[in-house]
Amino acid sequence: MDLSNSPQNRKTRRSYVLMTASLELSGISLPVKLRNLSAEGALVEGDKLPIEGSALLFRKGELSVTGRVAWAKTRHAGISFDRPLAAHQVMRHIPAPRARVKPDFRRPGFKTNAMTEDERRFGEQWLSTHIISPLGL
Repeated sequence: MDLSNSPQNRKTRRSYVLMTASLELSGISLPVKLRNLSAEGALVEGDKLPIEGSALLFRKGELSVTGRVAWAKTRHAGISFDRPLAAHQVMRHIPAPRARVKPDFRRPGFKTNAMTEDERRFGEQWLSTHIISPLGL
């Protein structure tokens, strides 16, 4: 069983992202999706990832750090950095959270916007033709 996502298996907190990055091996650059990032390593997703134990250069923007493939399975791989990143290096690549929009469940009403004379006339005409009086007249 893979315990790589288990919190007790982590030295540092991971930040979940979805960004592009690249792995460089023997002068070849492999584009990958960066799934999470911490000071100690990263989780990447991509095609034709290197095998476990491969030495590589991880690149994300101006960030460039050497490391190795700690584990690889199908389209995902865990990258372990040779040196821990400083907090500002990690946080630079973490997008700021978007402000949450508080839902407005208020029912629209007629009090907020006055009806024009044409709208009022249309409403009265519609009611008189579509609503049956309680007496059936």
